[in-house]
Amino acid sequence: MPDLTRHRLVTAVVGLADRHGRPARIRGPRRWTDLFVPLAVVSFLLVLVSGMLLAFWFEPSMRPVVYAGDYAPLRGVTMSEAYASTVRISMEVPGGLLVRQVHHWASLVFIAALSAHLLRVFLAGAFRGYRRLVWLILLALLVLSIAEAYLGHSLPDDLQSGTGLRVTEGYLLATPVVGTWLSWLVFGDEFPGDQIIGRLNTVHVWVLPVLIVGLGAAWALLAYRRWRAAPPADGDPPRRYAVRMGGLALVVSGAIVAMSALVQVNPVWLWGPFDASQAPAGSRPPWYLGFLDGAVRLMPPWEVDVFGYTLTLSVLIPVMVLPGVLLGTLALYPWFEQWATRDRRDPDVLDRPRDLPVRTALVAAFVAFYLVLWIAGATDVVATLLHVPLDPLVRFLQVAVVVVPPLAFWVTKRILLGLRLRDLDELRHGHATGIVVVSPEGGFSELHRPLTAQEAQRRAPHEALVPAGAVAASDEHGVPNPRYRADRPRALASRFYFADLPGNRPVSGDVQVKEHG
Repeated sequence: MPDLTRHRLVTAVVGLADRHGRPARIRGPRRWTDLFVPLAVVSFLLVLVSGMLLAFWFEPSMRPVVYAGDYAPLRGVTMSEAYASTVRISMEVPGGLLVRQVHHWASLVFIAALSAHLLRVFLAGAFRGYRRLVWLILLALLVLSIAEAYLGHSLPDDLQSGTGLRVTEGYLLATPVVGTWLSWLVFGDEFPGDQIIGRLNTVHVWVLPVLIVGLGAAWALLAYRRWRAAPPADGDPPRRYAVRMGGLALVVSGAIVAMSALVQVNPVWLWGPFDASQAPAGSRPPWYLGFLDGAVRLMPPWEVDVFGYTLTLSVLIPVMVLPGVLLGTLALYPWFEQWATRDRRDPDVLDRPRDLPVRTALVAAFVAFYLVLWIAGATDVVATLLHVPLDPLVRFLQVAVVVVPPLAFWVTKRILLGLRLRDLDELRHGHATGIVVVSPEGGFSELHRPLTAQEAQRRAPHEALVPAGAVAASDEHGVPNPRYRADRPRALASRFYFADLPGNRPVSGDVQVKEHG
């Protein structure tokens, strides 16, 4: 073996070297938004570890048993083995309640961190070129994580989760033509049956975690390969980077454990076992599915008959059409934006939110739409807390879900256009100092301080994006242009992005902000 130092041996074994063979320097988090990915990774590891511990005591069975454990209020009550084992973990297993709380809180943090990272990627335009595949992987990870969390939420077979499964069965039955077969395929019998907990446990413990880990590994591999191919950049040596990430993992783990010890979540022993004849007052879905419940509550009670089949639009549109449209739009958006803006820039050139105001305004409209639906998912609770009638509150939210998103789009776009104009003005004239001087001729002017190199680099726009202009409908001889109909939609989409946008020409050199991986 060659005479390698310990550092060179590590870099040779694990590949932590750049394309020239020099020891790698890894870029660590430099902004608070860079912490979303480490936060998601650490919380997912906590979910895996706590889930493996819970698997030793949890019984995924619906076999009825009579509870005879330490929790006195439930003694003598008939319940499923799944619910009895959950209560036993919470009340009798040393540290069991803490592990349950860690498992629950870590899953919520994982979904929140992944959602925040997706928003950050979208706002930065980090979905061009090779990053499109990364965007699709992140989107699939979010969908699988939500499904995984909801299945875990349904496993204890308590009154809250059982009510959620009852609602899910109603959504399945509303599916045209195949609704009954879908319900029997999922539940194996008439609701609730005696197989659903075992089936949910199999998918929750084996199928979805494998898919999530596989997609996460694919994302990490794509990021690593791109990092290896990138030019050397300033950053930390591998050892220092590992120490920083290790410290961050300990801080995140400690925060989640402390939150689990101090903040109660999902106290299943208070809800009692599931009973199909009962429904808890004020029950709500988990926060990540609250917008679907809100959409159902705001949807008018519409039904249509098609070829002898009754289509319950009040369920189909909010539960099936709305998520499909949202996911399809998010998945195809990178291609649409490139088609509309003719963006062929380096995929590693990231944008600030103000660089393309329309994209950021679309995010604001989406967030406003989501929040209105999310609030609508708890209309009964909101009406009780605010002491307002339920029906006027629902009518108000029905109007808000239509009016608020366009308003948020317009306000956000105007704010960002103002910020962009301010940046261009500061690039030309410098910072306004507030000092007004009088010229010998009697005129008044304000002194400006020149920008530093770092400030100028931050404010300088990237390469210009050229709007796609509409071709003429006919030439000077009146001959129709065959490309007019094909190019007109692209010209309209380009106008949507570039209307009112101030100049996008680089001011001082080829200033770019790059991110590798």
